[in-house]
Amino acid sequence: MRSDLAHQLSAPIESPRLLLESLCAGHAEFFIAPLQQDEALYQWISMPKPDSLDALRERWRRIEASRMSPDGAFAWPIWAVRRKSDGQYLGRVDAEISASLEAVNLGFYFFSPHWGQGYASEGAAAAVAELSARGVQRFVATVTVGNLASGRVLQKVGFKLSRILPANDVIRGEAMDDEEYVLQLDPAAPTTSS
Repeated sequence: MRSDLAHQLSAPIESPRLLLESLCAGHAEFFIAPLQQDEALYQWISMPKPDSLDALRERWRRIEASRMSPDGAFAWPIWAVRRKSDGQYLGRVDAEISASLEAVNLGFYFFSPHWGQGYASEGAAAAVAELSARGVQRFVATVTVGNLASGRVLQKVGFKLSRILPANDVIRGEAMDDEEYVLQLDPAAPTTSS
């Protein structure tokens, strides 16, 4: 993956209610408290809680510098999602893009006080629209079996359930099955975010 392309794929995005800002070290101060305190967030994701503000800043500083996976094989566009009306940070949307411009993993998390308000659907749709405009036509996402809300988000964006991946993730020390969702866009058709 070329570094310049990885940076282009990480460009900021705007949707009707949201700003998706390219994740940077400066976002850590707004994310640290909810990432450490929002227990509901970790019910469905394997991401560890950050140890400290400094550790989170450093991890995000490395991502900001390269916008690529540590091995350089994938672009890592990651966006901090901010509500336009009051500037509140709500969560994040991210993707892992291969050199062949396939989103092999589209992900998102939103802090629990903001669940059920359509922000995840809007943010994911905006990311898909922006990435597709830059040449990405196939998107894959996984959701822990039982996480109905995230499955609905992906379905609203146009993803279709593809298969079950047995023991694909580990959450709180327990192997969990994932649902794999796929969105294959028609390269001739324009996409829109809503």
